Amino acid sequence: MALFDETKLNELVGRVLGDLGGAVSVPLVRIGDTLGLYDALNRIGPVTADDLAAAAGCAPRYVREWLAAQSASGYVHHEQGRFSLTPEQALVFAETDSPVNLIGAFDTAAAMVENQPKVQSAFKTGKGVAWGDQAGCMFCAVARLFRPGYVNALVQEWLPALDGVVDRLKTGAKVADVGCGHGLSTILMAQAFPRSRFTGYDFHPASIAAATAHARAHAVTNVNFEIGKAQDFTGRDFDLVTCFDCLHDMGDPEAAAAHIRQALKGDGTWMVVEPMAGDALEDNINPVGRLYYSASTMICVPTSLAQETGLALGAQAGEKRLAEVIRSGGFTKVRRAAQTPLNMVLEAT
Repeated sequence: MALFDETKLNELVGRVLGDLGGAVSVPLVRIGDTLGLYDALNRIGPVTADDLAAAAGCAPRYVREWLAAQSASGYVHHEQGRFSLTPEQALVFAETDSPVNLIGAFDTAAAMVENQPKVQSAFKTGKGVAWGDQAGCMFCAVARLFRPGYVNALVQEWLPALDGVVDRLKTGAKVADVGCGHGLSTILMAQAFPRSRFTGYDFHPASIAAATAHARAHAVTNVNFEIGKAQDFTGRDFDLVTCFDCLHDMGDPEAAAAHIRQALKGDGTWMVVEPMAGDALEDNINPVGRLYYSASTMICVPTSLAQETGLALGAQAGEKRLAEVIRSGGFTKVRRAAQTPLNMVLEAT
């Protein structure tokens, strides 16, 4: 055995044990969310385990053990035999519209584990795993993961950061949301700007069906959804085209950039929202980079490699590489208009 530094070894083991604790918490968090345990704690806490079980309609022995595990993780507060959520814990686990609600991340992590056999096989063949072939409801989990960011920043910060776009949207603009998924971003914009007309495009039929149902449920009438790829969707003369966390997933993002340039009016704007990343690996050795590189390995790169040229930019492509792709389509100006800890917003004209 090679010589090793015992202090460094202990630090690494401690880090891995912490990671394992988080990993085995994934099913417990999802159970708490699905069965309404977090919601009940947030409404009626502090409570005993038996009281919480009664409120949620669950077996007390399971709830007692669940609460113990959640307390050990720091996800639930325990004091003198009673359990509750602190305001901070509620923002992460119980408040649906909180900007830091992370339940969707746990759903995504579970889907990634379920997807392991397919991606593991792709490691040997070099082929991709198509978005519609991902294990479980990957697209449902991803939609839920990104929802808090869109709800709290899209209309309030991202669109206003673009040059003159909000004024157009207020008076009536034509907008394409390319790679719309379940249509959360499209519907949020449509609700905020009723005089504008929005079309959401996605190559995944099940996502378009979900988006259409979502719009219908919310009685949003200035939006429609169509199946279409980023490089050949129908429609022209758009004032604004948006792409939310999807450019890096595309098989041929350069062809997409060229088609979007053609679909825009001469003075139109392309808003590209992408995961926050530096331009070099060294810039991304941090918690956000760790999350995105892992998701990129299991979701983004396989999805891209299953399409056309399979450029496989990855979720941590960085602003420089993304700008190169955008400019390849005929755009002359690319700037970072806004950012959050998880996303960068690029404006292309």
